Amino acid sequence: MTSNGTSAVTERSTRIDWVDYAKGICIVMVVMMHSVLGVEAAAGQTGFMHAFVMFAKPFRMPDFFLISGLFLAVVIDRDWRTYLDRKVLHFAYFYVLWVTIQFGFKAPGFAAESGWRHVGFMYLESFIEPFGTLWFIYLLPVFFVVTKLLRGVPPLAIWLAAAALEMAHITTGWTVIDEFCGRFVYFYSGYLLANYVFALSDRARARPALALVGVALWTLVNGALVVSGFDEWPLVSLALGFAGAGAIIVAGTLLARMQWLNFLRYCGEHSIVIYLAFFLPMAVTRTLLLKTGLITDIGMISLIVTVAGVAGAVVIWRLALALRANFLFERPAAFWIVPKKAAPALQPAE
Repeated sequence: MTSNGTSAVTERSTRIDWVDYAKGICIVMVVMMHSVLGVEAAAGQTGFMHAFVMFAKPFRMPDFFLISGLFLAVVIDRDWRTYLDRKVLHFAYFYVLWVTIQFGFKAPGFAAESGWRHVGFMYLESFIEPFGTLWFIYLLPVFFVVTKLLRGVPPLAIWLAAAALEMAHITTGWTVIDEFCGRFVYFYSGYLLANYVFALSDRARARPALALVGVALWTLVNGALVVSGFDEWPLVSLALGFAGAGAIIVAGTLLARMQWLNFLRYCGEHSIVIYLAFFLPMAVTRTLLLKTGLITDIGMISLIVTVAGVAGAVVIWRLALALRANFLFERPAAFWIVPKKAAPALQPAE
């Protein structure tokens, strides 16, 4: 990054409407994926929501990671003590807390299958092999540390190596290794090309008609490649990841320009809240709907479970604040290495 590029990102590092919209779209897609696939696995059949999940597969996580790297230039030059506090301990706190909470709910079921000794082993293993839905906040600190460690390496060399890792489609069975290889190129691109990302948004805002045509064309191409099965081919997967991330950025910009679907912006503003807590309302709603049989259409069940996961997470957050259980979503002062300068506030995964 040039000094001019860094300062440009710094000037934009306050809350930006299209970023919240884009993050909102991403987090809803993540909840949708877990909800739909969970319902379909439990029911043994697929519904109409499956098509939406498959359509989003090429770009769902690439976009999330690219956006997560956008503002890294603002903090990457900080001393290691402050950097580790903000970008490692922050996420480590939430991972340890919420993996423990998730195990608290799932342990009885695990114990019934394999015994309590195995449950203890699974819990310890979760600190090496990320557990369930929480792998994203496990991997983000790894990306932050690796990017700072590589400051002295030519950016183009890093990008080419990261792109090669993505196209290699490495599968070892270890989540950290596999997801690092598949996702780092997007995170690093968000950091390295932040100014170009903001320029893309500026152009979309200035020429909305052309931007809308671009999103429509991308929708057709992405859908066609997914249906044909070409989306997982080397180079094609990389191209679709970046194209999809660009499309979501443009879509977020257009929505922000028109002030439409404000619930997506709200979801983006509270993406970390939704990400941490959606598993519980999702699982409860899925179990109730499938066991009661009140609704038989799998697609409709999947849609309801998705909505319940998003809305339920926000409700849990509100209840936590009302009950003064802020520690569930805010890192307490005792867990800060470098004291905060402002009042406690949620820190979204940027």
